[in-house]
Amino acid sequence: MGSSKMTKNVLIMAANGQISQLIVNQILNESKFKDVHLTLFLRQKNQLSNLANNSRVTLIEGSLDNIKDVNDAVLNQDLVFVGVVDHTNDNHQTTNVVNAMKRAGVNRLVYTNVLGIYNEVPGEFGTWNKEMIGSGLPSALKSDQIMEHSELDYTTLRLPWLNDRDEIKYEITHKDEKYLGVSGSRKSIADVVLRIIEDNTFLNNDSVGIADSNTEGENRPVY
Repeated sequence: MGSSKMTKNVLIMAANGQISQLIVNQILNESKFKDVHLTLFLRQKNQLSNLANNSRVTLIEGSLDNIKDVNDAVLNQDLVFVGVVDHTNDNHQTTNVVNAMKRAGVNRLVYTNVLGIYNEVPGEFGTWNKEMIGSGLPSALKSDQIMEHSELDYTTLRLPWLNDRDEIKYEITHKDEKYLGVSGSRKSIADVVLRIIEDNTFLNNDSVGIADSNTEGENRPVY
């Protein structure tokens, strides 16, 4: 899908998040993304009213908790990016997205997640991370597993502790590898998503860790 037509339709869910906004700005301002049309899905579209008159943007108000909203949003998309971690008890947000995509024949899914779901974060930092976000790890792991078994072309992004540094610098680790680093910039995460939008085979069918390798060995997040 997508190769026969020039426009690439990208749906960004939780579009008012900081990483989502970085992605949107790059797509609208960089010539290499000039053929990308953005559908931005968020609970209150007046939060992005500055984009309401942009011919390359469609704003959709909706909730990941509402299957009809999700079904409507994914129609005719080429790639779906979900910029929020699914911490629902029954993982209905991930399930809603996966089911809607399968129904609509949309294959490429990129979903944010957290580090530590595979006990892949070593040392004192790994222990601290588990203490801080441990209650959220079971639902985050299940979200990754739902996508892995979905038969969609998926990428799970296991995010580090984020900062707002300007530099784009990151190391990617794969599902069976030790996580490298503790922190990374939001701009780095946005860069990974933009690389997938550019080449949707990048990191396909993988659950990846992303962090600044300079923060390797730190015991606490680096801001």
